[in-house]
Amino acid sequence: MYKKILIATDGSDLAAKGVEQGAKLAAKLGSGVLLVSVTELLPSYGIVVAAEWASSPAAFQEYRDALSKAAADLLAQAKAKVESAGVAAEVLHVENQSPAQGIVEAAKQKGCDLIVIASHGRRGVNKLLLGSQAAEVLTLSTVPVLIIK
Repeated sequence: MYKKILIATDGSDLAAKGVEQGAKLAAKLGSGVLLVSVTELLPSYGIVVAAEWASSPAAFQEYRDALSKAAADLLAQAKAKVESAGVAAEVLHVENQSPAQGIVEAAKQKGCDLIVIASHGRRGVNKLLLGSQAAEVLTLSTVPVLIIK
């Protein structure tokens, strides 16, 4: 049914639940897994930080290196969990992109036919203020999306 499942993770406890459920599904279906973590280069307070980085390129590089290391670490942990379920997994860190866009583009580029993503299920004002990457993935994706709550 699904040959390659993209499982998105940000290292949170909720995302770990998505990794676990996605791994179980992949094991049952005999699917391969692509684990994806997306990092945005500038945080939401980016204007202040960008001004600091303009005067200190070394600080900017240190920040990028820290993001890359954190993504590599969380992807390694997720890969170990998926492989312990008997599923072949590859990892991909998408840098400098919005999470939803990075996930959808990775699915297209890597030929994934299902996206698994965890969601807090926020509604109302919380959804407006905090956003919903899962809802955006659902909107942008051309392949089925399984949302884990």
